Amino acid sequence: MAEILLSLTIIGVVAAITLPSLTGNINERTWNTQRKALYARISQAIALMPALNGYGTLDDTTDTAAETFVTAGLSKVLKINNICDNEHLGDCGMVSSYTNLAASGKSLPQTLFQLNSCFESAPASTVGESWEGLDTKAAAFETQNGESIALYYNPNCVGNMQEKVSHWTQPKMCANFIYDLNGNKGPNTVGKDIGFITVFYPTDSIVVAPLPLTHNASSSIQYNDINKYCLNQDSESRVPNINELTSLFYNQDLVGIYSGDYWSSSVISATEVWSQRFYLGSRYNAPRTHSGLNLRCVKR
Repeated sequence: MAEILLSLTIIGVVAAITLPSLTGNINERTWNTQRKALYARISQAIALMPALNGYGTLDDTTDTAAETFVTAGLSKVLKINNICDNEHLGDCGMVSSYTNLAASGKSLPQTLFQLNSCFESAPASTVGESWEGLDTKAAAFETQNGESIALYYNPNCVGNMQEKVSHWTQPKMCANFIYDLNGNKGPNTVGKDIGFITVFYPTDSIVVAPLPLTHNASSSIQYNDINKYCLNQDSESRVPNINELTSLFYNQDLVGIYSGDYWSSSVISATEVWSQRFYLGSRYNAPRTHSGLNLRCVKR
């Protein structure tokens, strides 16, 4: 009997040690599968919509832009159970606070400015840009699959001009989604049940859903080493393309990056690639020989 009790005790101790890890791994796989499925559904829906700009009204007294984008546009091509205005985001399962990738507690943005203050004012050289001072209120919706999603919308977004020189990224964003895969259940943490999807350009739209890793590479990393570094950091991670990198910039509160210039994998020429500046939001041409850029790898 003593031997049986000892064996059961050992089994109990081993189970107590290993069960949390096994449960965590199962949750990670479940979230990853859900994330990819949601990205596929959003991408298919966006492809079926007409031009993504121009929804709703936006003036001193009325802001229906984001809500109208969902009710008059997205709900026609995506199965949606519930739509919530800015005053009732929680009714669609959106939590009021979450933990970002830097392990800091953050409040859910209520407006486009709160998502990223770089939408608030244009640098002196570009005063009068279509995105300057455009603070639309967020809306939210629930999908038939149980995801809760907050939408941040730019009704004045512009198309891809195939730029070859430095330019601002704010006008390119049409829609940005912050999703919670299990509604208001925990852990409410970016990189687990919470993430983001960004849509660029009103027509021929590009949809990205990068899942950034938690830490940067060394700021002195060279361009020729960036692919190798990402694979060494995580076998499933890659160097972000310029749109994925810009998505990280829009969602800087979720990622925890507020400054610095970052490498992308998007090539301009034999000697230059695109980089993203996180302080003001510009993309610029970076020589491949540049030695001062940061790197944040992402999963897709």
